[in-house]
This record gives sequence, C-alpha cells and structure tokens, in this order.
Amino acid sequence: MPKYLCVQRSLPNANAEKPSPAQMQEMYAKFGAWMEKFKDNLVDTGGRLGAGKLVTAEGADGPFVEVKELIGGYMIVSGQNLEEAIEVARQCPGLVGPRSGVEVIEIHTPG
Repeated sequence: MPKYLCVQRSLPNANAEKPSPAQMQEMYAKFGAWMEKFKDNLVDTGGRLGAGKLVTAEGADGPFVEVKELIGGYMIVSGQNLEEAIEVARQCPGLVGPRSGVEVIEIHTPG
C-alpha cells in the first residue's frame, strides 16, 4: 500500500487562540479514538520537530530558517490512494484547524 508523508504546517496570519487545557484534554481523547480507528493506516505517528542544522557539501551551518516555526510536525500514513491518505489526515484531531493545515505527499520508494 502506498505511503504518504503528512506535514503539519502553520497557516500564515493564523490569529486563532491557542486551545485551553480543557480543550487540549478533549483533543487528546479524540486523538486516541482516531489512532484506534486508523491503526491500519498509521505507519509512523511522527512527532514535533526540534533544533537542526542545514547540511551541505561544505559542512553544517544554520539553521537559516526556523523550520520548526513553519512545520509543526509530521507523520506517515498508508492508503490505497492519495484521497484515502487525505481522509486519514483530515480526521486527525488537532492536525487541521484554524492555526494549521496538513500537506499530504506520496512517498516514492525505489523498486
């Protein structure tokens, strides 16, 4: 089954307020239910991004752009096609909302 990289991205000019602790608890409960529903599609639930550097032929430098400010996190899902992968990502609580969206990209592997 094809695999898809899901990259959570901050939306430009997102002025939505951060969720309250109670809203976060509710989202975590929904996230657990989502994980159970799509357990066969979840290859790697990923995580948030931390510090890093740009590696070039000349060495390692930077970071030049704070990638973690643009990209909130990632996960890898499987699906019969792009539409199925989009549906898995769309239903993930907290992934798509007023402050962020998700880019779903097919992963091509050799062979």
